[in-house]
Amino acid sequence: MPGLTIGDTLPDLEVETTLNGVIRLHDYVGDSYTIIFSHPADFTPVCTTEMGAMAAYAPKFAEMGVKLLGLSCDDVQSHRDWIKDIEAYAACKVTYPIAADPDRKVIKQLNMVDPDEKDPSSGQPLPSRALHIIGPDKKIKLSFLYPASTGRNMDEVVRAVESLQLAAKAKHKIATPANWKSGEPVVISSSVSAQEAQQMFSQGYHTTPLPSTKNYLRFTNPQSAT
Repeated sequence: MPGLTIGDTLPDLEVETTLNGVIRLHDYVGDSYTIIFSHPADFTPVCTTEMGAMAAYAPKFAEMGVKLLGLSCDDVQSHRDWIKDIEAYAACKVTYPIAADPDRKVIKQLNMVDPDEKDPSSGQPLPSRALHIIGPDKKIKLSFLYPASTGRNMDEVVRAVESLQLAAKAKHKIATPANWKSGEPVVISSSVSAQEAQQMFSQGYHTTPLPSTKNYLRFTNPQSAT
């Protein structure tokens, strides 16, 4: 079966969590953007730093209307014990739930399995360092996939969510260029004609001259795009 990817609907799985008891994923997402992020194992160094970083960024995500849901294969009690270490390291509370997946069923259905990492005691597969951004329509909007040896950059996760939300608000008539940061100019999508661009972008736009003379690289203020 092909793995879950961008554009696919999030499986409506039932999971047990540290804060909310047993939940269904679609109920948890509701009408919000949601970040579901997996970790290879509890009580491991990189995972502890990542969970702590996510806890520190939780208020920022809340401001953006984004819910968080962690996932690790250990059981709920292990997660709760681990949270004490995470909070001590991060010097802040873990305010988001962490789902348990001791049977490895959830990570398989969410395409979060690391083929190279095995539990040394059981030989079972471990989660990859995966992250899905889910839209209010319950579809995968963006995915990050890192090996166990590389911790994620939370600033990039924030940037990605801001880009997705901005494009959705503008009905995908704009996109964010390379290295874009919040507040910087965005590009007008190629599907928008010059006549449409003049009507749609009230603050105007500028076209970058290129050797091809094709006027496709058009920049505008992000506020103009909404």
